[in-house]
Amino acid sequence: MIARLLIAAASILCCTLPALADGEVQKLITAADKARLDKYRDTRKAALDEAKAGDPIEVKQLDALLAKPLVSFSDKDLTGNWQCRTIKAGGLSPLVIYGWFKCKVSDDGSGWMLEKVSGSQRTKGRFFDDGEKRAIYLGSFYVNNDPAKPYGSGPESDQVGYAFRNGASEWRVEFPAPYYESKLDILEFKR
Repeated sequence: MIARLLIAAASILCCTLPALADGEVQKLITAADKARLDKYRDTRKAALDEAKAGDPIEVKQLDALLAKPLVSFSDKDLTGNWQCRTIKAGGLSPLVIYGWFKCKVSDDGSGWMLEKVSGSQRTKGRFFDDGEKRAIYLGSFYVNNDPAKPYGSGPESDQVGYAFRNGASEWRVEFPAPYYESKLDILEFKR
């Protein structure tokens, strides 16, 4: 009897934790964000083409970041504190690279969670497996110390992006067609 109760409790617990590689992200992602990911390549290309008209020093920084080879997420734990900065490509301005702020990645037992903890434009969300060298980020945009809305609250706060790792101490998230200002936002991380 006790063994059956333990098995039932374990089954319930397993069902409540999101399984990152079994399509959980497809159950959570909004139709609008799925469409943004479907158009990712075209959006990214258009944004980066526009970015070439930006400040030559910033264009060189962006080119250097994007030229780095991608590596697997599987052998690295991203948890901990990070420096992070936003790069906005295309849209209102060709290219804007902001200064460094603070981000943290935690693991609540069901996967990595990101929170940008300083700066006026912030994000909070979760990563989902999408192959060996890419993850999907679903999060919420918020400003200053306002509380982050849950993902799925609407186009003004919902965020979607692809995360890529470049090395042991650097990675990024690319957000195609964000709601505000640009055609592509890149959140760059380093330690």
